[in-house]
Amino acid sequence: MNRFTNRMAVLLLFSGLVTVLRAADEVKRPHILGISHMAVYVSDLQKARAFYKDFLGYEEPYTLKRDDGTDRIAFIKINEDQYLELFAEDPKQDGHLNHISFFTDSAGDMRAYLAAKGVKVPEKVGKGKIGNSNFNITDPDGHTVEIVQYQPDSWTRREKGKHMPDTRISMHIPHVGVLVRQLDASQKFYGDILGFQEFWRGSSSGKVLSWVNMRVPDGGDYLELMLYSTPPDAKQMGVKNHVCLVTPDIEKAVAALEARPARKSYAQPIEIRTGVNGKRQANLFDPDGTRIELMEPNTANGKTVPPSMAPPPK
Repeated sequence: MNRFTNRMAVLLLFSGLVTVLRAADEVKRPHILGISHMAVYVSDLQKARAFYKDFLGYEEPYTLKRDDGTDRIAFIKINEDQYLELFAEDPKQDGHLNHISFFTDSAGDMRAYLAAKGVKVPEKVGKGKIGNSNFNITDPDGHTVEIVQYQPDSWTRREKGKHMPDTRISMHIPHVGVLVRQLDASQKFYGDILGFQEFWRGSSSGKVLSWVNMRVPDGGDYLELMLYSTPPDAKQMGVKNHVCLVTPDIEKAVAALEARPARKSYAQPIEIRTGVNGKRQANLFDPDGTRIELMEPNTANGKTVPPSMAPPPK
């Protein structure tokens, strides 16, 4: 092989490599439209049902069972696109958090996009037992993140227009929060790759950053990155890994809860306070300590609270 042939072989190899890299760059991310659900482990499914259904006012449109006929996963419907999943299993990691989920308009394209970005993905998109297309990825902190595409023939869409009673204490999950150790890694994963956009950050102490809010690229829902330096205990995990339910009037929402018969079974006080973000809120806890944050959509005084300039935990 002469020099010319060698040079041509190198050029062709380089050209092929450039083409492959360019093709990867050209894979476009499909839309990430919002929060689908948060899934949590519960130690007593009947007690959890009493909390989410009798106390918070939601309905359970369907349940997945084990082979022996016992209930494994109960689905609590918030609205047409959002659920809570209650896993009647022992916790495996992350306290009582099982996984978080976001929905997209194309699970197949999302899998291809993430693969092109170097994210570990399954060989193909699966179909869940309730009929939706989905697959799991893992974020830098080890949280399982499920990507879902709702299918017309799924149980989710089968129940359209059903199981949304007036007793619901909230009709929307505006955000979920998860524990995060390294902010930079999470911002690269959720921001640079998934396209989430940071819009606010807060500090409970004023000295160290406590959380960072990142909105999904194609909707209004957001993820709250709950920062820490010292590993949290089980109780703290329940506080940090949380679900937010928005309510237009926190006083009316709390009054409704106080008047419900199921209030007798909820032993903790319900206190209204104004958060660091300027919004009125009240914290509830399910029987296993998972925090449910009721929060108004706007600040109490109508003024915007500037983001914290405190540094992240070391």
